[in-house]
Amino acid sequence: MSNLTRYLLVIMIAFGAALAGVVVGRSYIVSPPPVESELHQLIHQDLDLNAAQETQIEAIEAQYAIQRQALELELRSDNAHLAQAIETEHGFGPQVGAAIDRSHHAMGELQKATLEHIFAMRSVLRPEQAALFDEAVVKALTDEAK
Repeated sequence: MSNLTRYLLVIMIAFGAALAGVVVGRSYIVSPPPVESELHQLIHQDLDLNAAQETQIEAIEAQYAIQRQALELELRSDNAHLAQAIETEHGFGPQVGAAIDRSHHAMGELQKATLEHIFAMRSVLRPEQAALFDEAVVKALTDEAK
């Protein structure tokens, strides 16, 4: 077997292994959908909302989308400040600590906004719908697979 044939064989084997890795990763190691996606599906597909509920929930979701986008922009900005602080200090110094604290504050605000959004949607539901919604929230937050 010539050197060229060996190189081509190695390349083909490596390509096949990479392709197999992608297939396995996409098929078996896919991250679960975010809690919000599960709740969105439950609300819009499983709870049999009436027209008034749909309208109210759409308004709540639109308001939350704006709020979430602003908070995510703040988080990106905080990450940029953190990167700058790390580049400046090359270690865990006062600038890095302050940047982390700013980032944690923004993360906390996003979590609060998300929970306010969830409770606002819940307030629109009938008691039997709210019970299913509550079960889904608890399951999503306590599921060990997540």
